[in-house]
Amino acid sequence: MRVVGVRRRGAGVEVAELSPDGGEIRVLAPLEEFWTDPAGFLAQGSSGPAVPVSEVTFVPPVLPDARVICVGLNYLKHVAEGSFRDRELPEHPTLFARWTRTLTVDGAEVPVPAGEDGLDWEGEVVAWVGATLVDAGPEEALAAVAGYSVFNDLTSRRAQKLTSQWTLGKNGDRSGPLGPLVPAAEVGDLRDGLRVVTRVNGEVVQDGRTDEMVYGVGETLAHISRTFTLRPGDLLATGTPSGVGYARTPAWLLRPGDRVEVEVERLGRLRNTVVSNEARRTGI
Repeated sequence: MRVVGVRRRGAGVEVAELSPDGGEIRVLAPLEEFWTDPAGFLAQGSSGPAVPVSEVTFVPPVLPDARVICVGLNYLKHVAEGSFRDRELPEHPTLFARWTRTLTVDGAEVPVPAGEDGLDWEGEVVAWVGATLVDAGPEEALAAVAGYSVFNDLTSRRAQKLTSQWTLGKNGDRSGPLGPLVPAAEVGDLRDGLRVVTRVNGEVVQDGRTDEMVYGVGETLAHISRTFTLRPGDLLATGTPSGVGYARTPAWLLRPGDRVEVEVERLGRLRNTVVSNEARRTGI
C-alpha cells in the first residue's frame, strides 16, 4: 500500500491510497481524521470510489502542526566524509527541525535559493509517528511507527554553514520532497538493512543501507519523547548515507535542470527536478 495526500477541488486535504499503477486514488479519510487512528485506516484500506490522479493535486499528508525532526550525522561513513570527520561521535543524536511548509512531493520542482551555488542531496528514510509517545522506551517507540517514506533532505550548504545552527540551510522552499507512506508492517525493521540509493541525472551518488545507522528509529524517538510529547503525524527523518555533494573534490551541487532521484528498497522512488531561484519569485 502507498498512501498519499491529495487535494480535490472544493475539499481540504485528504489521505488516500494510491493504486499500484499510480493512475488512481481511493480516499481513506480527511487528513485530521486519518491521524486520529492511522493504524486503523491503514489496516482497513479504502472501499471508496476510484478517482483518476488527473483530478487531484498531490500534497504531503502532513498535519499543519506536525513536528518534522531530523537526525544529522547518523551514518558513520557520512560523518567521516564531511566537516565533522575529526570530531568524536556524540553520545546522543544530533537533531534539527524542519517546518512542514518545506515539505513537497514526488515530481515537484525545487528552487535553488539566492546566494547558493546549488543544492546538496541527502537521500534518506522518514518514519511517521502513529501513536502518542511520552517517556517511551525504544521498543514502544518503534511499535508506534505507522509507516515509512522516501525523503530527500535537500540542503542549502552556504546557509547551513553560516552558523553552528542548521535551521536556515535545512528549510529552503520545497526542499523536503517526501514519497508516499508505506505501512510499517509492509516495510519491516530498518535494522534489517534497506538499500538507500540516490542518483543525479542517472548517476549513482549515494548507496547505503539503513542497518548502518548509528541511532535507530526506536531509540531516537524514545530519546525525543523524554523531552516533548510525540503525537500521531509527527515525522522523523533518519539521516543520510555517505556520498553527499559538498564533501566531494571538487564539490558537486544540484543546479537548475538537474534531476535527483532517491530510491529505497520496499519504499519506492522519489524524483525531483531542480529549478532556478526565479521559481520562488513567481510562485511556480
